[in-house]
Amino acid sequence: MSAQAKHLEFAPPPPKGTARSVGAALVVHALLIVALTAGIQWKQDNSLSVEAELWSAVPMAAAPKLVEVEAPSPPPAPKPEPVPKPVVKAPEPPAPNRDADIALAKKRKIEEDKKLQEALKAEERRKEEVKKEAEKKAKAKLDEDKRKLEAKKEEERKDKERKEKEKERAEKERKEKEAKKQAEQKDSKASAEEAKKLEAIRKENMKRMAGLAGASGSENATGTAMKSSGPSDSYGGRIRARVKPNITFDPSSVSGNPAAEVEVRCAPDGTIVSKKLVKSSGNSAWDNAVLKAIDKTEILPRDTDGRVHSPLLLVFKPND
Repeated sequence: MSAQAKHLEFAPPPPKGTARSVGAALVVHALLIVALTAGIQWKQDNSLSVEAELWSAVPMAAAPKLVEVEAPSPPPAPKPEPVPKPVVKAPEPPAPNRDADIALAKKRKIEEDKKLQEALKAEERRKEEVKKEAEKKAKAKLDEDKRKLEAKKEEERKDKERKEKEKERAEKERKEKEAKKQAEQKDSKASAEEAKKLEAIRKENMKRMAGLAGASGSENATGTAMKSSGPSDSYGGRIRARVKPNITFDPSSVSGNPAAEVEVRCAPDGTIVSKKLVKSSGNSAWDNAVLKAIDKTEILPRDTDGRVHSPLLLVFKPND
């Protein structure tokens, strides 16, 4: 590369539009010259015709008649010579200057370093902003976790307090129930003792009244009725003696001595109205034999006082 080219490498670029500007200026000047030339072309006309009347107080003799003489025509105006177009020469490159090149290179280096520093600073600022944003998000998340943890602890504390209150309330209700139960037991015990005393007094009064009214019981009897309402001691044996002959059953066919309980209802004359097996002996053959025997009996005997008790619970065993 030549010194001139090397110098032009760092020289400022030539201004744009120089050729257009010079051409436009030349055209405008040419038009101006044409306009001025056209404006100064004169046309001379020497023909003159004059008439005049003169009046004078003193008579004067007339002058000879004027003879018109044609004046020579003026020469034509010379044509304007065309203005030569100015030749635009390219600016000569300045002489190479080593110091200027070095200064320009240093300036460009400084500008590049400055741009690089600005880019590094912008990158640092961007990284700092990203770091701050990340720290902000981390702090927000930490605050949210802390808030959730505090809310959870508060909920656990409230739940614990609620359970303690429920426990205290249940314990209080239990104590109240126990106190109420003890009071009721105490009241019921007192009431039972009072009722027992009243019952003893009532029985004593009834016994005295029954004795005065001619009750049929013995002196040691403890009842209060005029007559005994239940069957006599011998009445059960009399009924078994009436029913047992009607039982058809082999006692050796059953092991042990199972009992069959039968409820019997009778009319006032002793006629059996109904029967019901209350408790089975565990042997259906013995149960059926007892029920059939009661059906065959039809009428039960009267008690010693002439009554027929109803209902009666009769117990039958095969080996009795």
